[in-house]
Amino acid sequence: MKYVLKLEAAGLFMFATALYFLMAAGSWTLYLALFFLPDMAFLFMFVSKKATVVAYNILHHQGLMAVVGLAGLFFHQDIVLRIGLIFLAHAAFDRVAGYGLKYADSLDHTHLGWVGKSKQLHQSVD
Repeated sequence: MKYVLKLEAAGLFMFATALYFLMAAGSWTLYLALFFLPDMAFLFMFVSKKATVVAYNILHHQGLMAVVGLAGLFFHQDIVLRIGLIFLAHAAFDRVAGYGLKYADSLDHTHLGWVGKSKQLHQSVD
């Protein structure tokens, strides 16, 4: 099942990226400048682990980023559309890499399973 989810995420990544360059007539400069911006949520670690989890999950929520993109389309705000598509592509890219939305108990615990150092500790038999 995890390979099906990764394939689905790869398709969404390609779709959001293609839509960015076709529909939003985006530039590579803006795309590359903003692509990893959602990962800056880890700066909230200076506040608390809970703040980090909340910020990370908001910036990596595919549904929310789709709504942001649609709002940009609906209200004719090109930059909002572009940001929504870039962040949606980033969230899908993270899913392909095996990273999901975070649980509050550990930053290594995601809705897709365990990642990082904790993966070996919590590995299940497939």
